[in-house]
Amino acid sequence: MGKVWFVGAGPGAPDLITVRATRLLAEAGAILYTGSLVAETVLEWASPECDIADSKSMDLDAVRTWLLDRAARHATVVRLQTGDPSLYGVVAELARPLDAAGIEVGMVPGVSSAMAAAAAAGESLTLPELTQTVIFTRLAERTSMPERESLAALAAHGCTLCLFLSIERIERVCEILQQAGWSREAPMVVVHKASWPGEERVLRGTLADMPERCREQGIERQAMILVSPTLGARARPEQSTSKLYDAAFPRRFRPASDA
Repeated sequence: MGKVWFVGAGPGAPDLITVRATRLLAEAGAILYTGSLVAETVLEWASPECDIADSKSMDLDAVRTWLLDRAARHATVVRLQTGDPSLYGVVAELARPLDAAGIEVGMVPGVSSAMAAAAAAGESLTLPELTQTVIFTRLAERTSMPERESLAALAAHGCTLCLFLSIERIERVCEILQQAGWSREAPMVVVHKASWPGEERVLRGTLADMPERCREQGIERQAMILVSPTLGARARPEQSTSKLYDAAFPRRFRPASDA
C-alpha cells in the first residue's frame, strides 16, 4: 500500500506552493485535485505519466474510493487541496477509511488564502496597540456554526477577522459587523482569487459600500473578506510602532540604548 498525502496547493499561484509539495507532486503516481478551487497551473509540477483526476463532481464516498484504489496501486498518492488542508478541509473524514485500511497518511501545509489576501492588499493583520489577534471564521449558511462562534460574537472582539466562504452574503456580513459595534466607515478589503495569475482583484471600501462594490465587480465566489483596525495603517504615520526594533527595548542580542 502506498502513502496518501493531503497537500495544500496554496492560494492559486503555482510558485506559492511549498518545495515539499512540489516534490510530492513530481513523485506522485496519482493526484486528486479540487478543480473548482485549485488553479490547474499548480499541476505543472506533476509528471506526464501521473494519473490525475478532478474531484469537483465527486461526493465523499467517491473521493474515499478513489484514494483507497490509487493507494493500492501507487507508492505516493496526493490529495491536492486549496490553501492549507487543515483549514476548511475534510481531512478527518477522508483519512478515516485510510486509517482503517492501514494506509499511511501525511499532510503538507499550504499558504492560506487569508495570508495571500493580506499580501495582495499589502496589509498587516496585527499591529501594536490595535490588535494582536486574528480570527479565521465564516458566516453560517448551509454549514451551521456553534452558537458560541456566531459572527456577531466574534466580531464584538474588534480584532482582525478573515472571513472565508462568506462573499455570497457580503450584505449580511456587513450588517452583522455593524450590529456588533463596527462603524459603517470601518475599512474592509475583499480579495478575489488572491495570487491567481491574471485573475486577482483587490477591492477596498467600507462596511457601508463594499456590498455594492462587489456587485459592480461581479465578485460572488472565491474571495476573502478582511476586516481589521489595522487596514490602511501604512497611511497613518502616527501609528504606534513595534517594540521589536525599539532602541530602548532590550533584546536577547541587543542591549537597550540610552538614546
